[in-house]
Amino acid sequence: MNRADLVDTFAGFPGRLDEAATAAAGRSLPAGEWSPAEVVRHLIAVEREVWQKRLARLATEDDPRWSWVEPGLEPGFEDASIGDTLAAFAAARATTTATIRALDAAGWVRHGTHATYGPLDVAGLLRIAVDHDRHHLESLATKLAD
Repeated sequence: MNRADLVDTFAGFPGRLDEAATAAAGRSLPAGEWSPAEVVRHLIAVEREVWQKRLARLATEDDPRWSWVEPGLEPGFEDASIGDTLAAFAAARATTTATIRALDAAGWVRHGTHATYGPLDVAGLLRIAVDHDRHHLESLATKLAD
């Protein structure tokens, strides 16, 4: 996937998430599974705690080191509607996307080193983000099939 396609896929995820989470909301779930709202709260936390922080470190540090981080649920949305939670995710993703779109050629190739994945430039980070998004979208689709 080229740079433009990768950024467009990353940027377009909130729309796909909105459709899937809204369709799956209200369905009964097996014990221990996250609800659609909880999936979205997790994605907000990942956006803020992983992607935004890693991009910020890339801008200010040479070869930052990253450990594995898997945030839980973003606090403050316990009583929020699915629509409000989705809007918060879309706003967080828009912030991340704006940061990425503002990168010049030198910014695009800056890299850090992940404890599990090894060296990652911006494209590498985005590929992991897109895979993470896809995983959670598939989990919502599974909830629809049940």
